[in-house]
Amino acid sequence: MSGSTTDTRRRARPTEDRLDGPQKSLPAAADGRTVAEFLAGRPRLSEFSTPLLVLDDAALADNTARMAGWCAEHGVELAPHGKTTMAPDLWRRQLDAGAWGITVATGTQLWVAVAAGVSRVQLANALVDPAALARLAGLLDADPELDVLSWADSVDTVAAMEAALAAVAPTRPDPARPLTVLVELGAAGGRTGARDLATARAVADAVTAAPHLRLAGVAGYEGALAHDAGPAALTAVRGYLRELAELHLALRDAGDYPGRAVVTAGGSAFFDDVADALAPLADPDTTVLLRSGAYQVHDDGFYRGISPLSRAGSTGPPFRSAMHAWARVVSRPEPGLVLLDAGKRDVPFDEGLPEPQLAAEQLGSPPRPLAGEITAVNDQHAFLRLDPADPLRVGQVVRLGLSHPCTAFDKWRWIPVVEGTDEPDPVVVELVRTYF
Repeated sequence: MSGSTTDTRRRARPTEDRLDGPQKSLPAAADGRTVAEFLAGRPRLSEFSTPLLVLDDAALADNTARMAGWCAEHGVELAPHGKTTMAPDLWRRQLDAGAWGITVATGTQLWVAVAAGVSRVQLANALVDPAALARLAGLLDADPELDVLSWADSVDTVAAMEAALAAVAPTRPDPARPLTVLVELGAAGGRTGARDLATARAVADAVTAAPHLRLAGVAGYEGALAHDAGPAALTAVRGYLRELAELHLALRDAGDYPGRAVVTAGGSAFFDDVADALAPLADPDTTVLLRSGAYQVHDDGFYRGISPLSRAGSTGPPFRSAMHAWARVVSRPEPGLVLLDAGKRDVPFDEGLPEPQLAAEQLGSPPRPLAGEITAVNDQHAFLRLDPADPLRVGQVVRLGLSHPCTAFDKWRWIPVVEGTDEPDPVVVELVRTYF
């Protein structure tokens, strides 16, 4: 892997941010203190309130190192998708482990990454908002070290980008830095992306002809074509990746790249197939870039079931979930039915409902295994079905395994990171701030 892309422009860690006013699930002792002041007291998990999302420091570290090592072993670079967590402190762990840069999905996320001091940012989307393009042009002009990649999948997209940049050209240095663009290849039934190679070639030609844009490679997202790792899904993914490689080679051989090229694909579900198909393209003039983002936090649901490192035949340790939630029993209105104080505003539910794992008298008390099933979530409640003979009582707490980190993090502004998650009452060693 190449070295980290953070530098002296990096904003200060948010340890000096002041926790003013009530913060979701944080103890009253945090109010008015800086993060550093609060953590200096070595708070324990038992001081927090439910519902509560918790991160495991050791699992975060292990997952981050495991992916960095995997990429190095397979000859690809990594620009993890930052939209998973929108947490610059967690991005920093990935960059410090050797990530090429950070990927984002929107202009707002791009501003967060730049403010966090990330000097290489891939916008895995088409930026056609004139106000956002004008802002990006100003950032590029202000910082010659800032490297931003954007995508385009149609000649109309290229025209919109070029028109917006041409409109602000009189206010920019002469010559102004062009915006680096990758041609996005899609597939029928997928998400965005040119639907065939001929259309993608036309997009490349339009980028080349645009004075304020620079062609620098190809991009795609294989995860839009499959939601499992069955034979049909893998066939679709692998066929698509072959087309993406074909597009890159055609543009390269035609001399359409004025400089170094990037070939990028790869979410967190099929990154092994991406490496198999695209890593051979890496050379002194081409960077092959994965965008996997969910691996760092992982989960006890969707990614646990589909991650390449969890499949039969995979070598080395799999990722492990670095997140779980604690919820409190607020009602047992019927035999076998328990209502918890965590709902849609607190836990993800789009890729599977939470799973009950442990129960305890209180946060910080020794837990016991808990069998049961979450059958539904409302805004502020979860419906837990369990054996009517289970002694779980009102006021006790339940630990929940979660599925899909992307829709777990967006419900929280501050997330405690604990050291020694298997201890009954672990120490909180960090508060991760999100920027959704």
